[in-house]
Amino acid sequence: MFGFQNSCVVLDSKARCRLTDVNERHFKTFNHFGNGDVHVRGHQRVPSDTKEFHEATKRDALIRLRKDLDNLLHSADDDKKATVQKEMCGFEALFHRFLQEDGPSVEWDKIEKLPQDAVKDYSSLKTPQESEIRAMLDKLVVVKLNGGLGTSMGCHGPKSVIPVRNDLTFLDLTVQQIEHLNKKYSANVPLVLMNSFNTDEDTEKVIRKYKGFQVQIYTFNQSCYPRISRDSLLPVAKDFNIEADIEAWYPPGHGDFYQSFQNSGLLKKFIDEGRDYCFLSNIDNLGATVDINILNRLLGSDRQGDKPIEFVMEVTDKTRADVKGGTLIQYEHKLRLLEIAQVPKEHVDDFKSVKTFKFFNTNNIWARLESIERVLNARTMNMEIIVNNKTLDNGMRVIQLETAVGAAMKCFDDGIGINVPRSRFLPVKKTSDLLLVMSNLYSLKYGSLVMSPQRMFPTTPLVKLGDNHFSKVKEFLGRFANIPDLIELDHLTVSGDVTFGRGVSLRGTVIIIANHGDRIDIPAGAILENKIVSGNMRILDH
Repeated sequence: MFGFQNSCVVLDSKARCRLTDVNERHFKTFNHFGNGDVHVRGHQRVPSDTKEFHEATKRDALIRLRKDLDNLLHSADDDKKATVQKEMCGFEALFHRFLQEDGPSVEWDKIEKLPQDAVKDYSSLKTPQESEIRAMLDKLVVVKLNGGLGTSMGCHGPKSVIPVRNDLTFLDLTVQQIEHLNKKYSANVPLVLMNSFNTDEDTEKVIRKYKGFQVQIYTFNQSCYPRISRDSLLPVAKDFNIEADIEAWYPPGHGDFYQSFQNSGLLKKFIDEGRDYCFLSNIDNLGATVDINILNRLLGSDRQGDKPIEFVMEVTDKTRADVKGGTLIQYEHKLRLLEIAQVPKEHVDDFKSVKTFKFFNTNNIWARLESIERVLNARTMNMEIIVNNKTLDNGMRVIQLETAVGAAMKCFDDGIGINVPRSRFLPVKKTSDLLLVMSNLYSLKYGSLVMSPQRMFPTTPLVKLGDNHFSKVKEFLGRFANIPDLIELDHLTVSGDVTFGRGVSLRGTVIIIANHGDRIDIPAGAILENKIVSGNMRILDH
């Protein structure tokens, strides 16, 4: 045995791991200047007459898992064993909690009304003096979650390298934004990318092109955990050769950020440099730029009280399109994130109500670095476990245990929500989102998308594009001679075999439906305003 069992000690029901003599740093630095069923564990209570049986099976499952993890660790390369040991220790802790937790993670009747000052309105924040900004920026670290692939949009490799505007990728735009801040204010805001084993190698190749930019770029990998057989509750991986059996492994959600950030050595590095906060967001959220007013509330003249704010969750007003998004609640006298997967079935309609829960989480998070370190060292980072059921290509049913970064809010003191404008939530998850960000609704300024002043309303149009013909980026682009004028669009639904000519303008509500076997070609220069187009319309060249 390599000694995995001796280095991982289950301390209590929260299953914290204690590591022995593993202090390696494994971050990489570049100094450059010039989907399945998902639910949260614990909705079905175990009947009392079977409790003893279940307890016995849980003990057995944990013992067998430890043995398998020890074998996996033994198969790892010697130079990776210290890193792998940390990760498997974290996985054992997560698995132990998964076995232990029964019953709902939130009791609906215990949800309290949000205190009046729990969510600050963005308009109440003050803009700092120009002379203050540099000092605040030098205390900031920008972190982008970069673990996702572009497979859902038909692309290979990291999602962050998909071109989204003027042939610029998500990563290009992010680097441009931070370089602009650094140049404008003579600051030194570093960019940190949390990669997964899926995106690490390709990302390392891509970031070489930023060598001449005034941005320090650091990367680290989130954990790599083994998928578990739903039947045996044992890892499906037989050894630590991930590339040989990549389906047996998974990155455990963005809640893994905190522990992996500390394991990488970067958390301590930035604290030692005198940096105070990190701003963390999804790399595909093009609205998640560094906000000087929020930073001023944390570090500048707008700071209030003696105690520092430890955690900020940016929320925005919920619409009927956002009813499944996580929301902020007060529970056991602390602010916390409530996801739809935590909601008992009989209360799902209540959760979706725009009147009952007015905000939803943008996943733009500001967290105090010293507070992250304190919570991790105290082993009180206790996020709800998301159980994600998957079926592998070979038909094997597996589960992967994940956590969400916003769920850590309850572990911090003095957390607040800030109700930000919708412009700070501009994710690109589907080609319908891509249509919006590529259109004349936005202009590009120093890597940031700015809504056109010609748009009468601050809200973005609701766009639904049919999966069969528009879901993949290559197919999507082939159906537009160029992106239509969307300045006056409210709602667009397109279904079936539809193409758009040059210079098309869409206004109001437009619905275009080509039935099976039909094709609709919208001619060049067409103006569609409050129209429904159906049937078969094709213009042929002759």
